[in-house]
Amino acid sequence: MTRKLPSPMSAENAQRFLEQILMPLWRIMPSLALYRRGLDLQSRYGFSFYDALIVAAALESGCTRLYTEDLQHGQKIDGLVIENPFID
Repeated sequence: MTRKLPSPMSAENAQRFLEQILMPLWRIMPSLALYRRGLDLQSRYGFSFYDALIVAAALESGCTRLYTEDLQHGQKIDGLVIENPFID
């Protein structure tokens, strides 16, 4: 945000953006347990590492549905159902 945008933000504005926009959206913070669960899901289901982290975070937060077009529609993972919102 401070270098690669067409109009980079100042460090002060980037800090403000982080605190006022991004931080309120975070419900699950990275932790060793989250990464371990992600690695376990990656191994068990063959997900990419980042998809596994998304699923791990959804499970950690108590979600029952995960909307994505990147995983198998209808798959159930520890009480979480994967749904592709673009299927007709």
